[in-house]
This record gives sequence, C-alpha cells and structure tokens, in this order.
Amino acid sequence: MKQTKRSIIVFLGPAVLLYVLVFFYPVLRTSMMSLFEMNNISSPVREWGFVGFDNYAKLLNTQLFRISMINIGKIWLFTGIATLGLAMLLALILTQGLKFQKFFRASVYLPNVIAAVAVGYMWLLFVFSKSKFGLLTSLFNFLGWEKMAQFQWLSGENLFLSMCIAYVFSNTGYFMMMYIAAMENISQDYYDSALIEGANIFQRFLYITLPLIKGVLGMSTVLWTTRTIGFFALAQVFSNTSTFTPMLYTYRTLFATEAGSESVNPGIAAASAVVMTLTAVIVSQSLKHLIRTENYEI
Repeated sequence: MKQTKRSIIVFLGPAVLLYVLVFFYPVLRTSMMSLFEMNNISSPVREWGFVGFDNYAKLLNTQLFRISMINIGKIWLFTGIATLGLAMLLALILTQGLKFQKFFRASVYLPNVIAAVAVGYMWLLFVFSKSKFGLLTSLFNFLGWEKMAQFQWLSGENLFLSMCIAYVFSNTGYFMMMYIAAMENISQDYYDSALIEGANIFQRFLYITLPLIKGVLGMSTVLWTTRTIGFFALAQVFSNTSTFTPMLYTYRTLFATEAGSESVNPGIAAASAVVMTLTAVIVSQSLKHLIRTENYEI
C-alpha cells in the first residue's frame, strides 16, 4: 500500500507542481491584486495598499470597460452564430464524398495555423483596403456593384463589423473540423435506413445528425466562449474605441504605452481579468446545463 502511494506521488507530483506554478499561483495572485492598489505590476507585496472592492467599483464605472463588455457580448453572440453556423454548413458539404474534399478541408482550416496578428493585418491591408490592391473593392468593381465597391470598411462606424468578419474567417475551419470528426463517427446505417423510409437531406440532418453530435455542439459553444473571452490580437490590430475588448482593456491598463502614465493601474487590470474569468466560467457552465447530451449508440 505504501509502495502504491509512493508511486502515485512520484507520477502525479510533477504534474501537480506544474499546475500550481503555471495555473493556480497566477490565478491566486491576480485575485489578490484585484483587491489592492499598487504602482506597477512588479511592486513588492509590502507596498500594496488594500482597497477592497474599490477596484471593481471603479472598473464597472469606467465607460471604456463597459463598451468593451458590450463588444465582447456582440462578438460572442452574433459572430458566434455566424462562425458555428458556417462551420456546420461546411462540415455538411465536406462530408458528402465530394472530389478534392480533403483539399477544401485543408484550405478552410489553413487560417488557424496562421498567427492572428498576421490574419488581422492581411484583412486590414489587402482585403478591406480601398487601394487598388483591396480585394473587396476590386471584386465589387469587377461585378459592377458600385455601392459595395465604395463601402468604407475601415471607417469608424464599420470597423467593428470588419473585425468580426475577419474573426469568422480565422475560426470557422477550427470548428468545421470538430463537426466533421463528429459526423464521420456516425454509422452510415442510420442514413441508409432513413433513405429507405424516404427522409430527405434536411430530415436526416434534423433527426439523425444533430442529435448524434449534440455533445460536440455543446463542447464547441464552450470552446467558443473561452476563445472569445481571450479576444485580443484582432482588437489590437483594428485598434479603435469601437473595437475594444476586455482583454485589450486589461492589457492597456496593465501596460500603458507611455512609461509612468497615470492610466497604469494593475489593481483594476487584475479586477478586469477576474471579472472576465468569472464570466467565462458562468457562461460555460450555463451552456453545459442548457445543452445536455443524451446517450446514443453511434
């Protein structure tokens, strides 16, 4: 028995130590920082001044943080519907035995292996640009759609929409591959039986595919939530008040662009990180309860 306990300690010890150092300690320290006031993030603990929940009160009364929360809510809901819906549609198309479907799968997934910053600048400089190199401008001019050719994608009122389009592009392939893996795990016998009974493609999707991939749908919504909470790179590239997100707000509050700037406030930045972590946990757990998985044999 003692030998078994020693073996457990030997094998689990390194993993537990890494968990404490990499995850638990930063979470604990950030939570503590959110209750204190300090000059900068490297200030020793003895110089921290306890302020309780004042940082949270200041945070919630900051207009820029409220704007960022509204933005992240829009990204989560509307961009999420577009991303997951498009991923589902492409997964359905690319599981029908089409020619070159492996090539198309790889092409759709490709943006996920490119750094988000590179994707952002690609859209900013080559897709939405109004210059002769602007892809959308050239495309709409070729089609004779003058109104869309003159559309100002990078104007202040349209910049948030442009950023969301770029985010859909960079995430669709990731979720498409999840759905493809789930769909290809479904036995063909179900579809053959449905065909014999006269079910059309929509009925097969509604009554066979959806119920059997419900668990993957639930997991994809949770993953979408965590990815959205960490929305940063594109917000930095499309930098504007209308595109601010909580992660960018936290970064700017923690590391101001000018040394010694009064906008540096590690306590409020820590409070922002705690609020977003709690938001992610609450939303993820709510989604898990809403999208319950039934046990089917597939």
